[in-house]
Amino acid sequence: MIHIFDKHNCCGCSSCVQSCPKQCIRFDEDDQGFRYPVVDKDQCINCGLCEKVCPFLNQGVNKVPIKVYAAINPNESIRKISSSGGLFSLLAEKVLFVGGVVFGARFDDNWEVVHDFAEDNDKLDSFRGSKYLQSRIGETYKQAREFLNLGRTVLFSGTGCQIAGLKRFLGKEYENLIAVEIVCHSVPSPLVWRKYLQEICNGNTVQNVNFRDKSSGWSRYSYSIVVKHSGGNLSYSEPASGIYMKGLTSNLTTRPSCSQCPSRYGKSGADIVLGDCWGIWDLDTSLDDNKGTSLVVTYTQKGEEFVHELGLELREFSMSELQKYNAGLEGSYLLHPMHDRFFAEISKHNNVQSLMQKYLNPQSNSIINKIKKFIVRIKRMF
Repeated sequence: MIHIFDKHNCCGCSSCVQSCPKQCIRFDEDDQGFRYPVVDKDQCINCGLCEKVCPFLNQGVNKVPIKVYAAINPNESIRKISSSGGLFSLLAEKVLFVGGVVFGARFDDNWEVVHDFAEDNDKLDSFRGSKYLQSRIGETYKQAREFLNLGRTVLFSGTGCQIAGLKRFLGKEYENLIAVEIVCHSVPSPLVWRKYLQEICNGNTVQNVNFRDKSSGWSRYSYSIVVKHSGGNLSYSEPASGIYMKGLTSNLTTRPSCSQCPSRYGKSGADIVLGDCWGIWDLDTSLDDNKGTSLVVTYTQKGEEFVHELGLELREFSMSELQKYNAGLEGSYLLHPMHDRFFAEISKHNNVQSLMQKYLNPQSNSIINKIKKFIVRIKRMF
């Protein structure tokens, strides 16, 4: 029976929930906004399947990549709406062309992120672009297995822990499965996102969210939110150094388990790892036009062959060359020292942006507080 004694040891992959033959495990959101399994002990038959599929309890072995590449999708329109160089779209389109199925993350009607599948190019659009949230995986492992057992080619994309959860859930290798891991810094709290979005929109309806707006270029991307207003649509934009992204990159709003990720170093079982090829401007200027370049890592022969079938120009690098620019490739990140205190206050605080500011810029807040106290003293003098 799965039981989470320490939340640092649950990545929220949902493999245990989907594996339960009695369906007696639910996924509940905690006070930090992260979801964890809760077992109905009265229904549990102690079969142990939930423990057998857990990526934390059954971690893979470190793997050495076969090859590491930088590449660009030659379709400019696709690259413009993609996070990096648009390689995911090429892989996905190849699978759809042969009648396969593609799994990825999309926004739902509430602008939270869920996993889903696409059987045509129209739905594929919703999977493009980064979503800096942990997606709700739902029953997509079960759905993927059904398609695989029907003999259809399946491309399943997700974070490393989601790929690890899928592979543990399946319990065997499928030749018709292409597992694509998306390079992940860490996953921030859906609760923080929910509160942040409410503050930004101020009661207005969200029309669009773009976490990787490349209007100012790929290397200086921003995130933008468009809301419907009585006077017309309004656009809100922050640079990558804005408060929401800073909360993520400083690991203030991060899921606790991301500090000891069980899926780094190729342990997820992915065939291919995709991400942004940061640093390409120093390594090969011919592949840098500031519109986005993809990083492609192959861990299996199947993944290596699949990438080469795209017919692209692939520039090969060593892992060490790219790792210094792309820390998310290997290793985990320490949680912000104020992580627990931040979440302890979140339910009592009516403005999540100011709360993040309090812990991300303590020095500036300290100065501001000193100024306020000084003004109060001056007023009392008069």
